[in-house]
Amino acid sequence: MIDGLVSTIVPVYNRPRQLREAVESALRQDYRPIEIVIVDDGSTDETPDVAQALAHAYPNVVRVTRQANAGPGAARETGRKLTRGEFIQYLDSDDLLLPGKFSAQVAALRADPAADVAYGITHMRDADGALGQAPHKRTGERIATMFPAFLMSRWWETATPLYRRTVTDAAGPWTALSLEEDWEYDCRVASLGGRLVWVPLPVSEHRDHSGMRLSRGDALDPTRMRQRAESHRLILAHALRAEVPLQSPEMQHFARALFLLARQCGAAGLPAQSRELFEAARRASGPLRSRGADYRAYRSVASVIGWTATGRASHWLDRWRKGARHG
Repeated sequence: MIDGLVSTIVPVYNRPRQLREAVESALRQDYRPIEIVIVDDGSTDETPDVAQALAHAYPNVVRVTRQANAGPGAARETGRKLTRGEFIQYLDSDDLLLPGKFSAQVAALRADPAADVAYGITHMRDADGALGQAPHKRTGERIATMFPAFLMSRWWETATPLYRRTVTDAAGPWTALSLEEDWEYDCRVASLGGRLVWVPLPVSEHRDHSGMRLSRGDALDPTRMRQRAESHRLILAHALRAEVPLQSPEMQHFARALFLLARQCGAAGLPAQSRELFEAARRASGPLRSRGADYRAYRSVASVIGWTATGRASHWLDRWRKGARHG
């Protein structure tokens, strides 16, 4: 590890123009020293040429490695193992770092030795190019620790935080998941304490666009459902390891999310995942809530007609209720 060095890891797949913009936003930081590791995750277009051109133009700062397509988590892990910085920045290839991010966040971490992660305000640019003026998600709030707030949602974007290398080493490798792998990773950091320091400045721009995104797709696609089931299972394990109180509003919220995902997995034809998430939801709900009528009724029906049929019936009923409310 090199003291003071900020290492930026940029995974990319078939985004040549956006890759250049993302890397240039890191190069424009007024903080030094920095290094940038581009991980080409098996691109099939001109992205490798753009990556090599950036490395050639900035030989002492930018490095490129290429691997067979394995997804964003695996690509970030490849980059993490190649970096040498005291601080770690993950940057998706379709997002931007804003000027002054590294200077402000490194200074904040230096000033608060107990903090593991520094974050600041992220703004959202929509697919039409309009930049939102309000802080995106909860990045405009001062929050002391990652748990229990991260059980409500992943309330920042990948470019928002700057991590100490010590906490990313302690968290260990990224999983091979391709959906919600970033949420699971942050919850793993949260389980280690996840102490935060907030910088009241804009630090990154999250950009929506019409191009390919892994977050888009059929909600009940079995492959996607398997990924989400595994990420949720791991997130609950991290929260329990951190001893987040079962009675807390955040844990109760996550229990309801687990129950909903259990029903969706059943509707997607994944009975094993449906049953596993149902039991996880009951565990997260606590001993009293887990004996509620809704849990008892769902399990009784599933024991008769099966977890797939029960999930499909529940999914149809949820859609009917939603339509009735909006009708």
